[in-house]
Amino acid sequence: QVQLVESGGGLVQAGGSLRLSCVTSERIFTFNSMGWYRQGPGKQRELVADITAGGWTNYADSVKGRFTISRVNAERKLYLQMNSLKPEGTAVYFCNARRGGGVGDSWGQGTQVTVSS
Repeated sequence: QVQLVESGGGLVQAGGSLRLSCVTSERIFTFNSMGWYRQGPGKQRELVADITAGGWTNYADSVKGRFTISRVNAERKLYLQMNSLKPEGTAVYFCNARRGGGVGDSWGQGTQVTVSS
């Protein structure tokens, strides 16, 4: 059972920045991809950004140019640098790890991000 633990959430004013971290119990290269998802109040969970084993990144249109996903394999850590935060970014942010091949995704417990206007 893969364990993912997020940290770095909090309360920030609009225009501010936060950096989320996710540490995994297993080596990052064992995953096809890792990513960040978020679920706002009354909304479905949505992809924010992900990064493949080969280093390709993908971002939701709503965060392009403001958020950056990165990883440090040796530290087993995934990061999400969030700049120019907007109130609509208020959500619980979840770390995801995917192996594919019929193996289910692994999820962290989530970290709350609240952006005040």
